[in-house]
Amino acid sequence: MDKNAKIYIAGHRGMVGSAIYRKLTKEGFNNIITRTSSELDLRNQVAVADFFADEKPDYVFLAAAKVGGILANNTYRADFLYDNLQIQSNIIHSSYLNKVTKLMFLGSSCIYPKMAPQPLKEEYLLTGPLESTNEPYAIAKIAGIKMCDAYRQQYGCNFISVMPTNLYGYNDNYHPENSHVLPALIRRFHEAKVAQADAVTIWGTGTPKREFLFADDLAEACYFLMQTYNEEGLINIGTGTDVSIKELAELIKQVTGYSGAINFDSSKPDGTPRKLMDVSKLESKGWKHRINLEEGLSLTYQDYLDKLNKTVLV
Repeated sequence: MDKNAKIYIAGHRGMVGSAIYRKLTKEGFNNIITRTSSELDLRNQVAVADFFADEKPDYVFLAAAKVGGILANNTYRADFLYDNLQIQSNIIHSSYLNKVTKLMFLGSSCIYPKMAPQPLKEEYLLTGPLESTNEPYAIAKIAGIKMCDAYRQQYGCNFISVMPTNLYGYNDNYHPENSHVLPALIRRFHEAKVAQADAVTIWGTGTPKREFLFADDLAEACYFLMQTYNEEGLINIGTGTDVSIKELAELIKQVTGYSGAINFDSSKPDGTPRKLMDVSKLESKGWKHRINLEEGLSLTYQDYLDKLNKTVLV
C-alpha cells in the first residue's frame, strides 16, 4: 500500500478498527478516512453507496460489526443477523462498484462448527452445526466470507477474509451485559475489589477453553496480510494457544488485585467447549503474535482504569 493511498476503516472507533487506525498512522499513512455511526449508518444502502461514490477509497478494512457476548448474541438474535448482513453487504458491494483495490473482511472464530476438531483449521468451515447461542452472528460472518469469494470469482475483486480469534485490548466494551467474557470479567473483578466483595460468580463451569489475541497484535497481522495475502477463502489470526475460563479468571483476579473467592454457576450456559485456532497457515506466511496474555491483560486493565477515571462506564 502506498503511504498516500486512501484507506477507509469501517468501525474505526471499535476495539479492532481503532487498533488498525493506530497501526496505519504509526506506519505513516496519512490519507485515512473514517465516519462515526451517527455520520454514516452502514446499514443504509443508499448512504453507503453515496459515501463510496464521493470518497472512492483505494483500500477498505471492514471492521464494523454489531458484536457482543453470549447474552447479547442470544438475546438480540434478529439484530445481530440483520445489522451485520446489512453492514457487510453494503460495504462489499459498494467496494466492487467503486473499484476498491483491496478489501479486508474481518470475521470471527464463531463461524466454525460447535463440535469441530481442535485446533480449528480453515477447511472446517460449514462442516457441522454452529453453536446455537451465537448462530445468527456466525451466519452473517459466513455470508461475508462467501460474498468476498463470490465477488472475487465473478468480478475479479481482491477481497480477502480474515478470521480473528477472541480479541481484547484497548478500547474494549466493558458493558456488564453486552460485553465479551474477558472485558466483562475485568470489570466484575475490579468492582468486586472496590466493594470488597467476598466472591465473584462466573457463568458456566469454567472448563471451556478460549484463545485470546491482543487487538494491537491483530492490527499488526491485518497490516501484514493486506500487503501480502491475496487468496480466496479465509485465513485464521490467533496465538495458537488457549486457556480455560477458570484459568482466565485466576489471571484477571491476579492482575486486578482482587482477594476474594471465585465461584462458578453451572446452571448458566458454557457456550462452545473449545475454540482454538490453527494458525499454521498464517505463521507459514511469516507472521506470529508478540504480546502474551499476562502482558495484554495488564495493558487492558490499565486502559479500563484510564477510562474509569475519565467517565462513568455504562
